[in-house]
Amino acid sequence: MNSGGGFGLGLGFGLTPTSVIQVTNLSSAVTSEQMRTLFSFLGEIEELRLYPPDNAPLAFSSKVCYVKFRDPSSVGVAQHLTNTVFIDRALIVVPCAEGCRFSLVDDCN
Repeated sequence: MNSGGGFGLGLGFGLTPTSVIQVTNLSSAVTSEQMRTLFSFLGEIEELRLYPPDNAPLAFSSKVCYVKFRDPSSVGVAQHLTNTVFIDRALIVVPCAEGCRFSLVDDCN
């Protein structure tokens, strides 16, 4: 058990809970506002980043979104949206370690 009394299981990162999720298999038509609306029902969002961003000059076939919740327990709830069809694709929602390219995706050229 960890010091919080829980087992820390189910998040995919051993005993270290995370408050960040990675959402993949997103439609190229999705916007950051749609992602914010969808995930705000699961918990308070501290930060949300969509790549490529809404104003990207090039067209892409899919997008990826990182959502950081204020409460790490929202991560487990968000994982239940995996395989939910959103626009035209089934979402894939996985926990992401706090340092997982969420802070600055720009630095991984």
